[in-house]
Amino acid sequence: MAIESNQVSQCYDNQTVEFFYNKSGKFISPMWRTRDFVVVGLGLTVCVIVILANILVMTAIIINRRFHYPIYYLLGNLAAADLFAGLAYLHLMFHTGPWTIRLTPYRWFLRQGLIDTSLTASVVNLLAVALERHQTIFTMQLHSTMSVRRVLLLILAIWTVAVLLGLVPTMGWHCLCNLPACSTMAPMYSRSYLVFWAVLNLLTFSIMVAVYTRIFWYVRHKSRRMSQHTTNARYRETVMSLMKTVTMILGAFVICWTPGLVVLLLDGLHCIPCQVLKYEKYCLVLAECNSLMNPIIYSYRDEDMRRTFKRILCSLCGRGRGRHWGTVSGIRFNTQEEEGDQSHDADRVTNGTRLMLTDGRDMLSSSEG
Repeated sequence: MAIESNQVSQCYDNQTVEFFYNKSGKFISPMWRTRDFVVVGLGLTVCVIVILANILVMTAIIINRRFHYPIYYLLGNLAAADLFAGLAYLHLMFHTGPWTIRLTPYRWFLRQGLIDTSLTASVVNLLAVALERHQTIFTMQLHSTMSVRRVLLLILAIWTVAVLLGLVPTMGWHCLCNLPACSTMAPMYSRSYLVFWAVLNLLTFSIMVAVYTRIFWYVRHKSRRMSQHTTNARYRETVMSLMKTVTMILGAFVICWTPGLVVLLLDGLHCIPCQVLKYEKYCLVLAECNSLMNPIIYSYRDEDMRRTFKRILCSLCGRGRGRHWGTVSGIRFNTQEEEGDQSHDADRVTNGTRLMLTDGRDMLSSSEG
């Protein structure tokens, strides 16, 4: 008891990272093993692909006016969070394995904080997307009426929250002065922080799943009343297509991150028989792969996004120059200002937004005839 009390009252700020790893029972090999080379090699490969793929997504959203709406700005910010995650994992790959021994506590907290920040940015951004979809769908709109300024402020708030939560352990919620409270997977993090972190994210996942379940129930109920109207059927199909894309993004995120969060929660609860270190690497790889999933989902679900990707890649190869980005696949979305000038052509327009064919015919309208 006296030894434990002394450990609680004494701080170990000047100790090496290896000291905390040894205390927690997490072994760091001083020599490079075959498994270390494989992990770092695969990790670096995935990181480079993640970074390039999400740069491609952000570029497509910027240059194609078809995507200049709040929902796509938020999806672009999600790509920015995935890009940040790729950079964070790239930094991790150069500071893992035997390299971990050389880290100072400050650099170790930086390494972990970057990963925590990227996860928080993705989670909060997905929550914002869920709320945006809830607001627009329940008001029978395709796109939100939020101004660009409000969307930018929302994105700024997302990153502010992400950075602050990423700094929480560095600002004091650690175990440098309480060794018995140190976790096993993150030996300088307090187990209480891991419980807080895991429960907060799992609770947020549950809220988002509940929101999307309610949206799908509403759309199905509403579609029965709209089934007799061709234009409304097209509206419903467009809304459902976008909803399915966003839901696939959320589903991939939950699937990739839930195992890791559960393992962190078990570690925070000090579940010794759970052998959390046995599953740590697998959970890390699965979480890293999530940042690669969204570009794949966009390519599979969104034909306009897929064609924009193709044109970007062709332009990099010196082909496909001179094409217009504002109109893709013969389809474009009118801005609210343009709709104001064309309002005399329709009896009712939802949210000032209609999907138009390039020959001027209505494809999407909320009018019921």
